[in-house]
Amino acid sequence: MIQLFVFREKLRSFYGKYDAFITPVIRFAAGFLTFHLINGNLGYRTSLNSVVVELALALVCCLLPYGVMAFLAGMMILAHLSSASLEMTVVMLVFLLLILILYYSFQPEDSYLLLLTPILFHFRIPYVLPLLLGLSGGLASVVPVCCGTALFYMLQYMKQNAGLMPNDGSVELVQRYLQIVKSLLSNRLMLVMMATCAMGILVVYLIRRLSVSYAWGIAIIAGALTQLGCVFFGDFLFDVSVPMGELLLGLFVSILAAAVYHFMMLAVDYSRTEYVQFEDDDYYYYVKAVPKIAVSAPDVKVQRIGRKNSRPAENAER
Repeated sequence: MIQLFVFREKLRSFYGKYDAFITPVIRFAAGFLTFHLINGNLGYRTSLNSVVVELALALVCCLLPYGVMAFLAGMMILAHLSSASLEMTVVMLVFLLLILILYYSFQPEDSYLLLLTPILFHFRIPYVLPLLLGLSGGLASVVPVCCGTALFYMLQYMKQNAGLMPNDGSVELVQRYLQIVKSLLSNRLMLVMMATCAMGILVVYLIRRLSVSYAWGIAIIAGALTQLGCVFFGDFLFDVSVPMGELLLGLFVSILAAAVYHFMMLAVDYSRTEYVQFEDDDYYYYVKAVPKIAVSAPDVKVQRIGRKNSRPAENAER
């Protein structure tokens, strides 16, 4: 076990030393994956559907904030949709503007969540975000996760129906917009997954802040069970079906990722918990102190003693 803590400290030291290089690489990978998934799922505009364009945009984003990456991703989505359906382009534009007005005015530093949420949904492991955000963030992270969830299902709907929208005059323009909005709002799976992510973040956040031993571990298990219960409840109440194998595998990967994050960020020794009491002029304080487990990497120095140094001394004695 001690070797794991030594490895953790080495990893932290490595990241702290090379942070200036690691962060751009992570942003480049996130940008390339984002633009590649957009082109793979939409791809209506052939001029953008190229690996060269994806690499160029990712290279631009690697040195810029995640907000710029989210802006470019939104522009790429609108460009693809404009080649398929004007109505869907307008609906998507209104949705992106709502995100800009309602969220970016308050907490724009969480822009990466708008990109990460659809990516995790694409890989069928969206349950990891509520666990990690409940452990590390606040309740405000519910907003970008729900927006990212809605964005993923909107893209799925537009991918399946963009070519089916009538472009002639057989259907009135207002009816087209109403049909799109009604279809999106009646997507029960989208609503269930938004509620699942929100409840997962809420449960994990509330439990990990409790002053009880092993609060983070309890929060991880409770958050996973909450998400499982929300999916089952949605299946029972709204007839929303999620493949059981996909659900269990996603929850298992999410619990594993949350456990790794717990180990890396807050590994504590509850056997050495101390309770302290003190007072001042206005308050009486009860403090529970739990020490963190910190192990420094051993500094081993090897000094070699060669035979060549001993020969002159032997010759002198002779």
